[in-house]
Amino acid sequence: MTSNFFRQFNELIYNAINSVDNDALCQIAIKIKEVSASGKKIIIVGNGGSAAMASHVSVDLTKTVKCRSVTFNEADLLTCFANDYGYELWVEKAIEFYADHGDLAILISSSGSSKNIINGAIKAKQMGLTVVTLSGFSEKNPLRMLGDINLWVDSIGYNIVEMTHHIWLVAIVDYIVGKVEYKSN
Repeated sequence: MTSNFFRQFNELIYNAINSVDNDALCQIAIKIKEVSASGKKIIIVGNGGSAAMASHVSVDLTKTVKCRSVTFNEADLLTCFANDYGYELWVEKAIEFYADHGDLAILISSSGSSKNIINGAIKAKQMGLTVVTLSGFSEKNPLRMLGDINLWVDSIGYNIVEMTHHIWLVAIVDYIVGKVEYKSN
């Protein structure tokens, strides 16, 4: 019984990972390189597990790809902006204060319905940022409708969606580096 659970879980992850449009992954990698070459930055935002993933990928982009990348995961920033502007607006306000025209925003919401992430996407578009979205659950979720490039996982399982997003994002890092396996310096 236990082995059947893990077999099914691994099969779901495998199928989700391989459902991606590889051309979209290439487009995101190209956009990251263009944004970096122009002196602009990558902003990656998510909630909960997606925020942790954003931190991981942001550090990889900065260290390994040599691309400026930031998240808004500082407790003081998040709690201040959520307190002063409301939780649904804290990402929008952070983008307003920290983003510059020409930056790239990667916005992650497993459900695609997180109001703070949706409001951030709207603000990013208004400010002239390219918006990449990562979502799951409903194919017609609101976040997916807002991006320039949208990656979507056909699953209602948070762990399936989040782990798939994570693998896609670190695969983009490795694609830019040009190696599937390498020792980090």
